[in-house]
Amino acid sequence: MKVLLIGSGGREHSLAWAMAKSPKLTKLYAAPGNAGIAAHAELSDLDVSDHAAVISFCRDKQIEFVVVGPEAPLVAGLVDNLNAAGIKAFGPTKAAAQLEGSKAFTKAVCDEANIPTASYGRFDTAADALDYVRKKGAPIVIKADGLAAGKGVVVAMTLADAEAAVTDCFDGSFGAAGSEVVIEEFLEGEEASFFVLSDGINALPLATAQDHKRAFDGDEGPNTGGMGAYSPAPVLTDALVAEVMRSIVEPTIATLSKRGTPFKGVLYAGLMITSDGPKLIEYNTRFGDPECQVLMMRLKSDLLDLMIASAEGTLDQSQAHWHDDVALTVVMAAKGYPGAYEKGTEIKGLNAISADEAEVFHAGTKSDGDKILANGGRVLNVTALGTSVKDAQEAAYKAVSKIDWPEGFCRTDIGWRAVARDN
Repeated sequence: MKVLLIGSGGREHSLAWAMAKSPKLTKLYAAPGNAGIAAHAELSDLDVSDHAAVISFCRDKQIEFVVVGPEAPLVAGLVDNLNAAGIKAFGPTKAAAQLEGSKAFTKAVCDEANIPTASYGRFDTAADALDYVRKKGAPIVIKADGLAAGKGVVVAMTLADAEAAVTDCFDGSFGAAGSEVVIEEFLEGEEASFFVLSDGINALPLATAQDHKRAFDGDEGPNTGGMGAYSPAPVLTDALVAEVMRSIVEPTIATLSKRGTPFKGVLYAGLMITSDGPKLIEYNTRFGDPECQVLMMRLKSDLLDLMIASAEGTLDQSQAHWHDDVALTVVMAAKGYPGAYEKGTEIKGLNAISADEAEVFHAGTKSDGDKILANGGRVLNVTALGTSVKDAQEAAYKAVSKIDWPEGFCRTDIGWRAVARDN
């Protein structure tokens, strides 16, 4: 089977790495890909925002299946256009992808299906939003309604921070994404990520993970797209997983099906495990990044088979099997991220890391002859397995120490909650 992978990040590199193991795969293309993905796929500079060009490329290359990695093409309706052209694709339609494309949409689904989540208000003027914030006080959470590349959420611990976040949204800091704002109750607890595949009717639980959003050690500094992750997440016990499926995931899938917009693809539930049980923070309609990297390291089943079953509506006949080992990934980012950072700096030492030690998934790189250059904010995902979180952590940081990149940085404490829990 010829497959086209859409995307260029660490998530897509790990998906390419996993799909390359499938006996079904005969040829993998990636658009636009990166220097790491090039080891598994033929790269194309195809403009993925031009859906007609994507369809033409698929016909020209006789591609039978398209895997859409990032959220923006899903929200823009790429899967709808591919399906209309008779090309199978993995991912939700534009209507179902609103679960990520609009936080207000997700809150409406929660209201309709009685899904446990933070109390909230939604506003389309700064004056009303500021009035709500002043009545509620801090801490409080301010969210730009639309897609903001992981940067449209502010956990405001003071009223002044909350007011500044509201003002930023309506002043255009997040473009059209901030034209409407959702303001939520601050939830106390421990965050975790839970993933399921859906074929519109059936839901197949995948695995759990825990992400680290803050830029610096000890969960300090600004929010980022994610500085590391590990799987499984000990906080999500089997009993809690069953509760999440019953009270959050299954009602969501049933509600979208009832609305006539069935959800197909991977549903990523960002959860807060509170004293009152699990509550939904937000949905993403694609694999998390960097959570995908640790899931792919642990997955024993054929990823391509599972994705095809999701697209074809046969997940009830599928199972996902996992390695018992813990997987942990450390994100190496360009200094300055998530603010301004330099591109084009050279990364050395990658060849010193063997596949037995760790997998280095490229997140923001490009090739320049024999050189690998940084080409983004989050640049590398150094990912290792171990019998415990501590073992996986030690293996990942040992591999990190072999990378010579003075212009990069990483957190040194990925997995700290789980390590502390084990001690």
